[in-house]
Amino acid sequence: MKKYLFPLLILLLAGCDIPEPDQRERFKAEVMQAEADFAALAARDGVEAAFLHYAAEDGVMMRRDHIIQGHDAMQEYFAQGTLKDVKLDWKPDFVDVSQSGDLAYTYGGYTFSAVDTAGNPVDATGIFHTVWKRQADGQWRFVYD
Repeated sequence: MKKYLFPLLILLLAGCDIPEPDQRERFKAEVMQAEADFAALAARDGVEAAFLHYAAEDGVMMRRDHIIQGHDAMQEYFAQGTLKDVKLDWKPDFVDVSQSGDLAYTYGGYTFSAVDTAGNPVDATGIFHTVWKRQADGQWRFVYD
């Protein structure tokens, strides 16, 4: 039995799909680029377009202690919005990628501004946290925001 243990261990380890450290760094850079592209799309085409583009099909947004799950629910959420001239800007301060290289998370600061139905400015700043998942095609999409 002992003579089979070492070859079995080698086969098991060979089957593990753990990226090399430099590959994890590449994944971190990809996620940071996805965040930058996400923010640029929000600035150019609007918050709704950006969120719908970068959300995974089963992605989740949490807004006001309410979970909004999936593209249809996200579209409905944005359609119910009454704010105008919505601007959202953010930049991650930190990114990390799982050992397997398929999940990542970011956090950092954001600024939000809009105008309400009475014409009053609405401004907010805060901290965001996003969970990203690498899709089958290699693209990063958020699964939680």
